[in-house]
Amino acid sequence: MSGMSPKSANVGIVIVSHSPLVAEGAADMVRQMVGDCVPLAWSGGNAEGGLGTHAAGIMAAIERAWSDAGVAVFVDLGGAETNSEMAIEMLGEPRSARVIICDAPLVEGAVMAAAEASGGAALARVVATAEELSP
Repeated sequence: MSGMSPKSANVGIVIVSHSPLVAEGAADMVRQMVGDCVPLAWSGGNAEGGLGTHAAGIMAAIERAWSDAGVAVFVDLGGAETNSEMAIEMLGEPRSARVIICDAPLVEGAVMAAAEASGGAALARVVATAEELSP
């Protein structure tokens, strides 16, 4: 592992919200709790900056948070999930296989996943930890 920054070794986290403020705020919370050891990015709002999400913006966020260990994506509402699925398809194989949308609450899920990722956990473990929060 020598020469690799810790950032690239840990699972990345992407936060997708219909609101840019919610997405940025959740990402800020994660950053303050785990520091710089976890690749982190967010996408919020539609292409015009209003409420909504768009696949191109989500794909760009996945690129920013990319890790060879994989990326866990957290979404707020149904449309965000649909657009995240499109963004993952746009990444193409083999990378798309390393991105998972978590069925977990946006803020709590992202915080728990980031804490797990900061310890070097594998993608499946990061996702499972977040999804334990779901009712």
